[in-house]
Amino acid sequence: MIDYILRIDCPDEKGLVHKITGVLFFNNLNVERTDEFVDSENQHFFMRVAFSGNCDPEKIEDGLRGILPNKANINLSKKQVKDVVILVTKEHHCLSDLLVRNEFKDLPFNILAVIGNHETLRSLTERFGIPFHYLPAKGTDQAARMAHEAQIHALLQQYAFDYLVLAKFMRVLTPDFTKQYTGKTINIHHSFLPAFVGANPYRQAYERGVKIIGATAHFVTDDLDEGPIIYQDVIRVNHTKNAVEMAAAGRDVEKIVLAKALKVVFEDRVFITGNRTIIFE
Repeated sequence: MIDYILRIDCPDEKGLVHKITGVLFFNNLNVERTDEFVDSENQHFFMRVAFSGNCDPEKIEDGLRGILPNKANINLSKKQVKDVVILVTKEHHCLSDLLVRNEFKDLPFNILAVIGNHETLRSLTERFGIPFHYLPAKGTDQAARMAHEAQIHALLQQYAFDYLVLAKFMRVLTPDFTKQYTGKTINIHHSFLPAFVGANPYRQAYERGVKIIGATAHFVTDDLDEGPIIYQDVIRVNHTKNAVEMAAAGRDVEKIVLAKALKVVFEDRVFITGNRTIIFE
């Protein structure tokens, strides 16, 4: 018996749940869980089905296309761990959390390699038996950024990965790079977006006198810190916290938010629709 995840989104119409599960029943497959949502404003239907059995995925997809609206998006895959490559700079808290979770299989993923633009996190990474690649970045102008990204892209060709994870990778990626990995690159931003985008968010939060600080995990797009949001969380602060203390408190939120975001992504629970996400938790 093989476990599968089926994700469908399409224009809404009556009877979709019945039609979809009917195709699976007809093929002698066992439906274990279904989640559905209708975006009533746009009349769009979303469904995630976990099922098991022995099947020909192409036959299932053909059967579904025969009963679904013409513009249906169908994604059928085996339930499996995801292979990832992580990009880092100097901060260790997110990477260390992911390395431990990878070691003890707390998340359905497998870290293939870590790429850093500083060597600071090499020893930490290699303690877990994971390759660390040092690709120094020389400058922040457009030419330097593109040259550095070309090195990253060339290195990534060595790995058959499902997702890139930016675990405090403190460089802005160019549109040319992000377009190559659309929907496959996840970033942790040290702010409750859309507030305090860009650099030094804790300094911005301190100067604004906020009473909560947070973190946001999102897919990376051409627009800085504007990609579809996957998960967010906050903690309360008060006037006694300066910017440095806020940053220290925020690090705990960041690693938790990143881990929770990766869990729903790696379990195929996330739909990207425009600049929003639909998530079945």
